[in-house]
Amino acid sequence: MPKRPVTLDEIDHLLLGLVQADAARPLHELGDAVGLSPSAVQRRLARLRAAGVIRGEVAVVEPAAVGIGLTAVVLVALGDDDPDTHEAFRALLRAEPAVQQCYAIAGQWDYVVHLVTADLAANREMSRRLFVTVGKVARYETLPAYETVKYGLTLSLSPGTGDSRGPD
Repeated sequence: MPKRPVTLDEIDHLLLGLVQADAARPLHELGDAVGLSPSAVQRRLARLRAAGVIRGEVAVVEPAAVGIGLTAVVLVALGDDDPDTHEAFRALLRAEPAVQQCYAIAGQWDYVVHLVTADLAANREMSRRLFVTVGKVARYETLPAYETVKYGLTLSLSPGTGDSRGPD
C-alpha cells in the first residue's frame, strides 16, 4: 500500500515496467526508453519510492545456486479463530526466511504458505517446526512442486492486457 496517494501517468507506468524487469538498469537507458533525461528519471523514481509505490529493489537469486531444491505450497488451518493465535502464527512465519510468501485466505484453510527448503527432508523438519511444535495448527497439507512453470513478482501495469513490460 502506498504511503500516500500518488497519481501515476503513462511515463510512471513505463518506468515501473522497466524497473520491474531490471532495477539495475542505468538511468540514461531508462530515460532513453521513456523520453526523459536521466535526472528526470531519477526524480520520478525517487518520488515513486517516497510514495511507497516502489517498495524495494532486490536481486533475484537462482535457488539451486544457494542450495534450495524444493518449493512447496502449504495449506494451513489453525485450531481456533482467536486473533492472538493468528497474530502469533503470522509473526512466526514472518520471522522464517524459508517462508517466501504467506496469504490469509477464505475457505476451509486459513493460510497458504510458499515454503522453500533444500530438499524433502528439510521441508519435513521445517514443517514440523512451523506447523506441529507450536501447537496452534489443527492441520496442514504440503504440496511439493516438481516444476516451476512461472515465477515472478512483476505486476501488470496495463489494465486488461496482463502486460507488465515496458518498451524495448
